[in-house]
Amino acid sequence: MFALIAALFFLLALILDIAGTAVGNVLTAGTLTTAGLLCVALHLLGVGAGWSPLKR
Repeated sequence: MFALIAALFFLLALILDIAGTAVGNVLTAGTLTTAGLLCVALHLLGVGAGWSPLKR
């Protein structure tokens, strides 16, 4: 699930970067890229997958 969210963030960041625009002061291509990288990291960590190495 986080991989899908990350892909959407990266797509929005690419569109904003190509267009050279920003949505307000906070939502820029850089913040969307950072959010996408966070989602990829959470996906690789296994968050939301229903499996954890700590569960028995």
